[in-house]
Amino acid sequence: MADHFTHLSVMAETAPREVVTDPDGIYVDATFGRGGHSRRILQRLSSRGRLIAFDRDPQAIESAAAIEDARFRIVHAPFSHMREELLALGVERVQGIFMDIGVSSPQIDDPARGFSFRMDGPLDMRMDTTCGMTAADWVNSAAEGDLARVISRLGEERFARRIARAIVRERSREPILTTQALARLVASVVPINRKDPSQHPATRTFQAIRIHINSELDELSRALEASMTLLNDGARLAVITFHSLEDRIVKRFFEQAAHPERELDSRLPLRVSELPAPGLVDVRRLLPDAAECEANPRARSAILRVATRSRSEEAS
Repeated sequence: MADHFTHLSVMAETAPREVVTDPDGIYVDATFGRGGHSRRILQRLSSRGRLIAFDRDPQAIESAAAIEDARFRIVHAPFSHMREELLALGVERVQGIFMDIGVSSPQIDDPARGFSFRMDGPLDMRMDTTCGMTAADWVNSAAEGDLARVISRLGEERFARRIARAIVRERSREPILTTQALARLVASVVPINRKDPSQHPATRTFQAIRIHINSELDELSRALEASMTLLNDGARLAVITFHSLEDRIVKRFFEQAAHPERELDSRLPLRVSELPAPGLVDVRRLLPDAAECEANPRARSAILRVATRSRSEEAS
């Protein structure tokens, strides 16, 4: 079925420009979404270049069929599996990897996906609708303590215990099956945010449940680790994040790879030549400009972090 929901890719010109360093190389778009970044990466490749994209959303895979380009291939798999999937395709090294960590607008805007409380729909929230537990399954079965921990840790919600108690109380009467049923329940026990009255009281809870259902932070960590085994010397890794939980993981990963000596016990009597070599160099942080933020409000929270895989001579 045709995808009638639109999506504006954030930093759509900047990110592909940062990633593509050799037009003849093999590149990975680890989070295809609706293909905005993939199409621009392809524009920067020569006839010999290749782009392999990943997504776990069946609707994203369906939309990728619109790209009729022999240099392009789409793989239905989470980006944490990209190393295994690439090896199965005979690809051991790539010249650049791009990740856009966030929910795409079509996922949010489609009530049937259950990501948003703006419109009523089934409480689903799965990125891959072909497998796994739905948000409704989890909300209606998880222990109160687990509910509270997830909402607190992944939503950074200070009323997490109150919300968990309300969920357990409500589901004992009837299951919580729709987005608006959950949103109304949360709003009934969480006060309006005085610093930001426009924010719905259920915003943090929905974020937490979505991240948990899709194991988003674990997936991100595994994908970052996989990228280090795939990048050629001098290749680029570029990651766009949209909230602090994701960005902390990416920032720490880049810092550890760029400065592995900081992880050592400072009391160890090591010479400079004995210190571990950096895996990443030229680490940078880029933000969307004011014009893009005005045109696309989703860009306002975006951070693009870019780094280059160290060359053999730098690591020796």
